[in-house]
Amino acid sequence: MSQSMLLPVYSLLKDNLRTQVFADRGQLGQAACDDFAGKLRALLAGGRSARVVFAAAPSQNEFLDALAAEPDIDWGRVTAFHMDEYLDLPADAPQRFARYLNERLFDKVRPGRVHLMNPNEDAEKEALRYEALLREAPIDIVCLGIGENGHLAFNDPPADFDDPRWAKVVQLDADCRVQQVNDGCFDSLARVPTHALTMTIPALLSAMHVVCIVPGRRKRQAVLRAVHGPIEEACPASALRRHESCVLYADTDSYAYKRAD
Repeated sequence: MSQSMLLPVYSLLKDNLRTQVFADRGQLGQAACDDFAGKLRALLAGGRSARVVFAAAPSQNEFLDALAAEPDIDWGRVTAFHMDEYLDLPADAPQRFARYLNERLFDKVRPGRVHLMNPNEDAEKEALRYEALLREAPIDIVCLGIGENGHLAFNDPPADFDDPRWAKVVQLDADCRVQQVNDGCFDSLARVPTHALTMTIPALLSAMHVVCIVPGRRKRQAVLRAVHGPIEEACPASALRRHESCVLYADTDSYAYKRAD
């Protein structure tokens, strides 16, 4: 499906954030893929490499599937990161975000380098190691979603918009853990880890471009607050409105709008 065929049913600009609403998840995922692939090709066109961060969540399925099928991207010049990972899960647990991204994207497109968080090591040392990797050079593109509680990565509210760290250990709040059950990743709240490693808000927003992919009715309240509420740490996703190059891709479930008569 070409980008020219994918027109949003609604779009708006609020502060710096452009929101584009598509008819369904499939169109949303393809439109986000078109945007990301165009940005990545432009970065690679001059012979340079690119550094990209990906999210791991069911909300990213359609986007990553479309991206894995995208032709003519020189993935060998891409360094890939992921933005968060659970602590205290077995290395072979199906819920591990590294496993999700390997299966959904990395094993298919073979980036030149993939930096994964290793939560089986000392958590604080691993956060420092990962932060050092992130800071080695500017981040070009971050692809992320928004949590039901408004979180970005595992920065639950109230998130620190001025955090001096780029990666750290966090305790997951109750709403965040419930979302993991709602998403079908765990069969009960008791099985959801209580702590994780995450990139921080300043690290995520340091990227040249941010592509935000948010389908689904359960995200509607969070999207409403992010786009139309105050920019505040009580809604971490509202910080996206300060970024100079961020597009939020929603569907008609995650963003309610009134059709023009």
